[in-house]
Amino acid sequence: MIYDSPHYRIMGDRSLLVELGDDVSRDVNRRVRKLCFGLEHAQVAAVTELLPGYRSLMVIYDPLKIALPALKVKIAGVFSRIDQFEAPAPNELKVPVVYGGEFGPDLEWVASYHDIPQQEVIHRHCAVTYQVYMIGFTPGYPYMGELPDELVTPRRDTPRVRIPQGSVGIAQKQSGIYPSESPGGWQIIGRTPLKLFDPDQKPPSLLQSGDLVTFYPIKAEEFSGWKAKKPSK
Repeated sequence: MIYDSPHYRIMGDRSLLVELGDDVSRDVNRRVRKLCFGLEHAQVAAVTELLPGYRSLMVIYDPLKIALPALKVKIAGVFSRIDQFEAPAPNELKVPVVYGGEFGPDLEWVASYHDIPQQEVIHRHCAVTYQVYMIGFTPGYPYMGELPDELVTPRRDTPRVRIPQGSVGIAQKQSGIYPSESPGGWQIIGRTPLKLFDPDQKPPSLLQSGDLVTFYPIKAEEFSGWKAKKPSK
């Protein structure tokens, strides 16, 4: 459901969560990105940061420069013109992945869960174009949807303490990529040599909300060579 007007949640003394719908969908997420773009265009001086999510936008602001009621008025004003805004065209990224084996330790389990060959899991994972709904969990981590219905898979019962950088995982209807080594509970089916987060780059995250991603398989012996290449968008 898409809301006719913003719903607000106070998140501390300088953050306001603006909710635009109650489900995860591309339509709701598109409106989130439009509102984000509209507020950026409005250049509200008191707003210091905008963080788009699945169905909401976190607005970070300076309470010494604007009172909360006045901020809501400005957001509502932008929302009333939301259809006049168009979010920037998404970047498209093709992500090489080594599937299975030491690179994707859960591929065999996922294939068994769905009662299909491992190669069919790879084929189905590569067959769709994913939209980056949001960046979160760790810096640069893209939450992407949606997996084909026949590949919807539960999270692991027990999360891993360490997941290698570049690991490609699936959970429920989503796919994601771990930009850095971290704990995690997603089913790891492969690993990409691409570097998704670099604090020395601008922007530091390779992917942004709204970007489009497709995966394709490469061989294990290609992994090291790919790490020296720049990603193709």
